[in-house]
Amino acid sequence: MAVARVVREFPDELEADFLEFFNMDLLDLWRGRLSLRRIGVLIQSLMSKPGRSTLLMAMDERAKWTERDYMLARVSDALELSNYFFLKANVDESDAGDLEIPPPITRPGAPEPQPEAPGEFSDARELTEFIGKLTA
Repeated sequence: MAVARVVREFPDELEADFLEFFNMDLLDLWRGRLSLRRIGVLIQSLMSKPGRSTLLMAMDERAKWTERDYMLARVSDALELSNYFFLKANVDESDAGDLEIPPPITRPGAPEPQPEAPGEFSDARELTEFIGKLTA
């Protein structure tokens, strides 16, 4: 039974969450005041609390962040990349070589990202020729 496995493998985390979210003592299971079915229902409730449930964080490191945290990291990464491209396009070519692509924010449970080298950028002449071919 999955409930028994969770109780056996994560007793401390489960006890902490039961006290925090439900004001219940896990020891009530052994006292006969709490059934495995009810524990299963409460565990299902804990699964919907990423970023808050100690049990969920112990089971899956990615649950340390809420959905909002992941969205904010994505927005932040996009803004950093947008700033990089703006600066790359608007600084002298001698200074543009010093700019590095900003690394994305590391997410919980994800491997450390390895920055990729950017491809070659076209110069103004090549861009003008390309756009001229499109409009011709």
